[in-house]
Amino acid sequence: MAEAPPGSKAAFSTDVDDASLIERSRREPELFAAIFDRHADRLRGYAARRLGPDAADDVVADTFLIAFRRRDRYDLSRTDAAPWLYGIATNLIGERRRAEVRMYRAYARSGADPLAAEGHAQRVADAVSAQAEGSRLAAALASLKKRDRDALLLYTWGDLSYEEVARALDVPVGTVRSRLNRARRSLRAALGTPTTSED
Repeated sequence: MAEAPPGSKAAFSTDVDDASLIERSRREPELFAAIFDRHADRLRGYAARRLGPDAADDVVADTFLIAFRRRDRYDLSRTDAAPWLYGIATNLIGERRRAEVRMYRAYARSGADPLAAEGHAQRVADAVSAQAEGSRLAAALASLKKRDRDALLLYTWGDLSYEEVARALDVPVGTVRSRLNRARRSLRAALGTPTTSED
């Protein structure tokens, strides 16, 4: 297999950190595509779980458009751009928050998962149990304060560390810990789950 020519997008796809790519993309804008290649799928998954698959594509597209326009202001001491991108996506999702809360409330009322693909067959026994639990979880998520829900979903669905969530939300790590603790307690109370030593 032939190696990618030096300076090509492919040459930067795995052996160069995000900060270096972003810095180079300031002079060679086409290199920003490697940032998209690295992070778009995870961001799409996160946004789809928050807003549904149709809105997720819009959020991802808008996230990368904003990131591209702001690449001159990116903090190059941050070698991983994921928290920055998740922060932009979370802000965009916040703008769609009303739709997100409506979706959770509709799910809580109906028990029908609004994110399930049409025609997706579920086993009857599993469906009854999952719908009941899913409805309760959706209602509990809808009842959380936005800042607590954002921290929780970045940590769980975005699969970010506490430090990455803090960077994404531009808050101290201690604030993330507090928000996660509060969100977990609220969810456990709403779902009737016993508290743990984390609480």
